[in-house]
Amino acid sequence: QVQLVESGGGLVQAGGSLRLSCAASGSTFSINSMAWYRQAPGKQRELVAVISSRSNTNYADSVKGRFTISRDITKNTVYLQMHSLKPEDTAVYYCNAGTFDLVPKNYWGQGTQVTVSS
Repeated sequence: QVQLVESGGGLVQAGGSLRLSCAASGSTFSINSMAWYRQAPGKQRELVAVISSRSNTNYADSVKGRFTISRDITKNTVYLQMHSLKPEDTAVYYCNAGTFDLVPKNYWGQGTQVTVSS
């Protein structure tokens, strides 16, 4: 089992920055990739950014050039640095961890609210 706890959300004006953190605990040795998803009211959850165990990254087109995902293996923590925030970035942001299992398991954090005011 893997437990994920997000932090760092809040209210920020458009153009501002925030950094989200996600601390993993439990069977962290089993974690392969980690990712950030978000879900805005009335919309489906969408992938924002993902980072592999080898630190390969991928981003949604809507955040490329503004968001950066990084990972500190020693602290079992993944970060999402967000710059130039827009009102459309407002959502609950969820941390996700996928495991190395043959049939990968997915674990989710409880989510952290990010609100960008115009």
